[in-house]
Amino acid sequence: QVQLVESGGGLVQAGGSLRLSCAASGRTFSSHYMGWFRQGPGKEREFVAAVRWRSGSTTYEDSVKGRFTISRNNAKNTAYLQMNSLKPEDTAVYYCAAGTISFNSDNTLRQIGAYGYWGQGTQVTVSS
Repeated sequence: QVQLVESGGGLVQAGGSLRLSCAASGRTFSSHYMGWFRQGPGKEREFVAAVRWRSGSTTYEDSVKGRFTISRNNAKNTAYLQMNSLKPEDTAVYYCAAGTISFNSDNTLRQIGAYGYWGQGTQVTVSS
């Protein structure tokens, strides 16, 4: 089992920044990648970004490219999502997730089904 705890959400004005953290514990060695997803009001959960633990390679959803940066600190078993130039449409509950598929493509990392472990979510609200 892998336990995930998110932190760092809050209320920010449009154009502002927030950094989300996701601390992993438990059988962290079984996790090959971490992802961030979000679910806005009345919307389905959608992929935001993902990072592979070993290589650090990343993939992003198009609407956040150039504004969001995902990173990881292997020593701390923690993943981060730096969010800059926030927009009201970024308002959502943000979830981190961990996956264990060994051979994975960027397309794999974009799929909700590729993740077996989820955090409880943290609210991000961007005011206009």
